Amino acid sequence: MSSLDPVAVFRTEAAECLEAIEAGLLDLTHKLDDKDVVDAVFRGLHTLKGSGSMFGFDALAAFTHHCETAFDRVRKGEVPATAELVAAVLAAQDHMRALVDQPDADHGDTGQRLLAQLQAAVGETSGGAAKAVIPAPVAAPAAAATKTTTWRIRFSLPSNSMANGTNPLGLLDELRDLGECSVKANLSAIPPLEEIVPTDLYVTWDVVLTSTQDRSAIDDVFIFVMDDMELEVEEIATPVAAPVKAEPVATVVEVKAETVAAAPSAAAAPEFKPVEAVPAKRESAAQNDQRQAKAAENVRVPAERLDELMDRVGELVIAQSRLSQLASASADIALRSVSEEIERLSGELRDTMMVLRMVPVATLFSRFRRLVHDLARETGKVIELVTEGESTEVDKTVIERLADPLVHLVRNSIDHGLETPAERLAAGKSEAGTVTLSARQAGGEVIISIKDDGRGINRERVRAKAESSGLIAPGQSLTDSELLQLIFAPGFSTAAAITNLSGRGVGMDVVKKTVEALRGAIDVTSHNGEGSEVSLRIPLTLAIIDGLLVRVGNGSYVIPLSAVEECLELSLEEDLRSRGRSFISLRDSLVPFLRLRDLFRTGTKPDVHQKVVVISTGTERVGLVVDQIIGDHQTVIKSMSKLHNDVSTFSGATILGDGSVALILDVGHLVAAGQQQETQMRVAG
Repeated sequence: MSSLDPVAVFRTEAAECLEAIEAGLLDLTHKLDDKDVVDAVFRGLHTLKGSGSMFGFDALAAFTHHCETAFDRVRKGEVPATAELVAAVLAAQDHMRALVDQPDADHGDTGQRLLAQLQAAVGETSGGAAKAVIPAPVAAPAAAATKTTTWRIRFSLPSNSMANGTNPLGLLDELRDLGECSVKANLSAIPPLEEIVPTDLYVTWDVVLTSTQDRSAIDDVFIFVMDDMELEVEEIATPVAAPVKAEPVATVVEVKAETVAAAPSAAAAPEFKPVEAVPAKRESAAQNDQRQAKAAENVRVPAERLDELMDRVGELVIAQSRLSQLASASADIALRSVSEEIERLSGELRDTMMVLRMVPVATLFSRFRRLVHDLARETGKVIELVTEGESTEVDKTVIERLADPLVHLVRNSIDHGLETPAERLAAGKSEAGTVTLSARQAGGEVIISIKDDGRGINRERVRAKAESSGLIAPGQSLTDSELLQLIFAPGFSTAAAITNLSGRGVGMDVVKKTVEALRGAIDVTSHNGEGSEVSLRIPLTLAIIDGLLVRVGNGSYVIPLSAVEECLELSLEEDLRSRGRSFISLRDSLVPFLRLRDLFRTGTKPDVHQKVVVISTGTERVGLVVDQIIGDHQTVIKSMSKLHNDVSTFSGATILGDGSVALILDVGHLVAAGQQQETQMRVAG
């Protein structure tokens, strides 16, 4: 049984912590005086620093300490938060990621440069000369120099604190750093020896602290355990007793060990008996069970294990299909019963597995807040990012492969679509441009849209560029949709100059190739002066789908069931009458259809009673003429080999119950071919 690598676990948790810090910083840009967000960012930085130091990432801990100190000054009201400070910490956060991923690499003077930027930002916020971000060491408390206050502190931690990595002795050490204090351990809650759970914490503490620090310094000691602990802090006007020097940490540990080993109860350790009896404020067994159950709600599983499990489920579905075929050909009632039961179980297992692979698109959309923030500073534009439908779930593989295409589309909307503030005001618009990322589910597809309220796509420039590049002939007749699709051609760009954002004409080409590789399609709409919208229609999953199994000639093919609208019968006479026009009348509308037998060149005669399967992608429809509809089929998608990369009619293959292979039809390509055929026939007519 393999054990988890602690460093790998830290890197995963550090990545989550950095994402939370980035989200907090981006929230802060909209409301710089939000104290809750400032506190959240500070806690994130403090956690990252402490965890980094614990796992030996000393460079990360030292660098993060400076950012933490800067936000501590903001939190205490010494300096206000500003856009310059947020930008400096965002830039520093990128360096933190590098220190997490490559702690031993040579990062040059990046750290010093970022610290100088951070120090300048903090200095500018104070309204005077730049202050040092690194504070001087805190001197020992001196009652004669400043006012001292005596505090009575009583605290107890949850029973599972030590098992979860919280060391109460570290908290006591931090309290000692604030001033002179006396510490008394309350052992009244320790059960008899035979009932002791070694990993549970039974001790509570009474502390009398005399310090020049205020209450907030005490709260900072417990900031990361505050939610689960019991804490009482009381200011004492006159010290109850003269502060005594606290015992060294090692002595406390040693006595505690002897106490647990030699005494079944608190009575065996009179030297730790508190002067004043303090009832132990510990959580009940029910509360402890509830908290542990809540912590066990989520389990982190490596993605490759999910992929491996999905492969096994796919093989099980194929084997179940084979069993069903054998059972249907057998007269054995018991065999049929077992086959039906296994079919039910495999279907439930498949559905459960699909849910495990689904992740909300919020994990994808959250990445673009930082991108929009940086592009707004780079371009000088005022940009608002709006996200909708973040709870929509998509296969994790789809999420991973859509990240880069969406980056290109968002950058393109900001660079080409949105106007400068002056141009927007002159056009009667608000100064701030809006980019909207939305997601919604439609059947077996997820539609992800990128919409802006900018100037729209200049169709004259697109046509001129396409003609000069040889993509279309001069004066060639194109529909509006075909013209807008030209922006995805390789090397196509209408930018006047090459910049950091655009101009080389490679981004949109990458978008189209990636979406098509996902068996998806792209729709573009644009209105002059109002903005543009690019919609990506992506299948929910890339692993197992419900398909409609059909026969064409002697071959079997699968049509994704989510794209099927209806099935009609096409007799041989109707097939002969439709020769030359290839249209069927469907509720007062003409729908073009493709004869798959001719398209695939099967060389076989058509069946007497052919079927037309009407499929659609969005608003466009086309009929596919097949010889026979076999029925519903759980389709385990297998990728095509590299030799078949240029075969655009098929998006994959699957294995049938008898061991034969059926090709999966690419719905988007067939619909486009049918619409093109319709256009050509209308022009010819």
